[in-house]
Order: sequence, then structure tokens, then C-alpha cells
Amino acid sequence: MSEPLPPMLGPVPFNRTDAEPTGGDALTANLNQYYNQGDTGFIIICAALVLLMVPGLGFFYAGLARRKSALSLILVTVMSYCVVSVQWYFWGYSLAFTSTGTNSFIGNLDKIGLHNVLAANSPGSPYVSDLLFAQFQAQFAAVTVAIILGAVAERSRILPTIIFTFIWTTIVYCPMAYWVWNPSGWAYKWGVLDFAGGGPVEIASGFGGLAYSIALGPREGDGRFKTYRPHSISNVVLGTVFLWFGWFGFNAGSALGANLRAVMAFIVTNLSGCAGAITWIIMDYRMERKWSVVGLCSGAICGLVAATPSSGFINPHAGIACGVLSAVISNFATKIKYLIHVDDSMDIFAVHGIAGIVGLLVNAFFGVNYVPALDGILLGDAAISGGWFNHHWIQLGYQLAYICATSAYAFLVTMLILLVINLIPGLSLRVDHVAEIKGVDETELGEFAYDFVELRRDYDSFQHRPGVTEGMVADLKQNGQSEEFYQSSPASAPKKGKSEI
Repeated sequence: MSEPLPPMLGPVPFNRTDAEPTGGDALTANLNQYYNQGDTGFIIICAALVLLMVPGLGFFYAGLARRKSALSLILVTVMSYCVVSVQWYFWGYSLAFTSTGTNSFIGNLDKIGLHNVLAANSPGSPYVSDLLFAQFQAQFAAVTVAIILGAVAERSRILPTIIFTFIWTTIVYCPMAYWVWNPSGWAYKWGVLDFAGGGPVEIASGFGGLAYSIALGPREGDGRFKTYRPHSISNVVLGTVFLWFGWFGFNAGSALGANLRAVMAFIVTNLSGCAGAITWIIMDYRMERKWSVVGLCSGAICGLVAATPSSGFINPHAGIACGVLSAVISNFATKIKYLIHVDDSMDIFAVHGIAGIVGLLVNAFFGVNYVPALDGILLGDAAISGGWFNHHWIQLGYQLAYICATSAYAFLVTMLILLVINLIPGLSLRVDHVAEIKGVDETELGEFAYDFVELRRDYDSFQHRPGVTEGMVADLKQNGQSEEFYQSSPASAPKKGKSEI
């Protein structure tokens, strides 16, 4: 028989004192000795993977929108990352993860400007430094805002959107992150199971996006609420792949170390996304007898969303169920916008809000105590109790209370922020009628996603030249040499009965 392997050499015990809030003096001690280099490298890579989700959302939304406003969606998602990163450095991290908070709802400004954020243990794990944890969580905040901004599609001004991004992260995201991830938060104390952001990320973005859609009103059309077909399904697929790839860093990295819990989260995330994709595309095929690429991507994202709060608490079997349930429920939830007459152009409420709720409820029923213990932090009497699978019946009550609180807070406070911004002179949320007809890319950016928009300029220039008759203009338009012709073409009319994000 082979000899047993020697025990792994881990970092030395952390010996922080109150006199050293930074975790030590880098000039007199090697502060790296307190942390495993593998854990640190793993979380740095996961944080970089999460960044890919931001352009992924941009391509995803741009592909689902009409081409005259495609580039503006890429701009606002990438811009949101820049704004939130600055906000997080300034006071966002302090409000969400201060270690000296005295209440259960929001932190203080002890860490403003990342003050004293260095080598001390992070609030999330003793295996990760405070500095690394701050950057990892910054990625989460940025992605959350980028999800919401799908609601601005084709009708929102850029400047109010940027201002909204800073305010919303401060007033909505930071408190909600504090509730469930800060040891002083009320949901954390209750024992709510939310691994990577069912509340602060998915419910906040889903219900926040619904509020934004209501505040903006429906897109210009023929006077009736209608759905527009995606202009570039290739971009939708590209965005989905970016999102899926980044989601591995999002969920696996939430284990805050290169450990077995991260591996389990990785597997559950992938299985849930695959099961969701298969389920949604079959549901769409049942309706039209045609396979839908958009349906495949929509289902995959539903499964990934549901895995966000649950992948660190459930096993692979439950991961399959999580993907199937989220796709079925979210598919039907896409019809809610027609019932309430809200132009949720990217179905953010159904895909993120509803699927996030499904993931949180899955924890109550299928959460098992051995999965969170795989990170090696909470063991023995301190281990997480799990859900109904471990006969912890009250967990469902905790999850439901948390869902109600986060849903109501995200929707109402987001709506209040938007109403106030819209009342400020010069910050009206929506572009005017003419600008919307021309497209946000032309009126707000002056740049375009595709070169063939030049046809529009050629047409406008041609019809005003001396000697050009109305008949010549009509012939040009009939041949499709204007963007208006392409937008009004029967080929761009939406199919009936099909669920599209």
C-alpha cells in the first residue's frame, strides 16, 4: 500500500490586533503568509471572469434590440462597469462590507476610499484578504447594474442612466448586499441561504428593471404594445457564451477559495444552465414546431440565474431540477408584461427576478448541509443547517421573508430614484419622439454598430439634392436604400406566440 500523503502546508494563523486594522505592516512583515497563494490566484481569476459578463450583457441586449439602438446598449453596460467601480472604491464597499457596522441594514463609512483595506481577513472568508474580497465584490455590483440597464433599450437618454447607476448602487445594491453577506446584516443573522446573489443581484436587477421599464413607458410603435424581433441573433449567442463563461467565476468564486465547494458550485451552475436551455427550447418548439436559438439562450440564462443563489448549497441532482424549474416558470412569466402592459424589452423581470426567486426557494427545499461545509470554514456545531432535505423546515419561512423584503425594496426604491431623477431639469429619462424614431445610436452617440447605417445617410443626402424628383426618391426607398424601409419591412414583423427575451 502507498504511504499516505503528508498534510498540506497552509498559511500561518492570522494574528491581527486592533492596533493593526490593515492586517499588519507590509514593511516589517510578510503579509502574504496569512493566505494561500492558490486561493488568492483563484479569486483573482474569478474576478476577471466576472468582468466578461459585462460585455456579454452588452452583446446580448444589443442583439435582442433593433439595430438603430444596438450600440447604445453596449455603451451603457460597459459604462456602468466604470461608474460602479469608482462608486465601490469611494464608499460602496464600506457601505456593504464594513466590519464595524452597528445596525442590521447598512454599513458605515469606515472603509471609505478603501481606507485600511489591505491584508486583514475579509468579511466573507478568513482565507481571502480584505483587499481581494473588495475587488471581487466590485465585479458583482457592476454586473448587477448592467443587468438592469437592459430596460433602457431604444428609448432612454445616456446621461440620466449614468447618474442612476451611481445612485442605485449606493441606495439599493449596497444595503441589500449588507443584509445577506455582512455578518451584521439581518438576513445573515437569520441564516438566509443566498450563495452568490439571489437577492442583491438577481431580484434587485429583475425588480429594478421592471421599475425602470414602467418609468420609461413603452417604446414607440403603432400605438399598441408589441414585441420586436431581435436584429442579430448571432450577437445574442455571443453574449450568452460570454455570460456563461463569466458565470463560472461568479458562482465558483463565491466559495472564496480553491476548494471543493467551488467545484460543486461550478458543476451545479453548468448543469442548471444546460437543463434550463433544453427545457426552454422544448417549450418554444411545442408552440411553433420550430427550434429557437433565442429560446436556447434564454433558458440557459434562466438556469444560470437560478444557480446563482443555490449552487453553493445544493448537489448536482438538485441542480438539474433547478434549471428545469427556472426555465418553465420564467417562460410563463414572460407573459406577465403583456398582462400588466409594461414594455420589459429584455424580459429582465422574468429571466432574472423570477428565476432568482426560484433559486432561493430551491435552497429551502433541496439545500443540504454538507455542500456549504465543503469550503472547510463552518464545521461541527457551526455548520449551516440546510433546508427541508435536512428536516430544517423553518428555512422556507426565512427564504420567503427574504424574497418579499428584497423584492419590495428593490422595486419601490428604484421607482423612487427614477421619479426624482426625471424631475430634475435636464435629466429627463426618455429621449424625445424624433430621437427615438431615428434611434438612440444616432441621436445620443453619433456612432453606429454597423457600417450599413451609412445607407441612411446616403438616402437623406440624396433626397435633398437639386434635381431629385419625388419619383426618384420613391424608387430609391422601394429598393430598400433607407433604414426606415428595413425597419418597416414585413420580414421584421414579430412572430406570434413565441417567447423572446
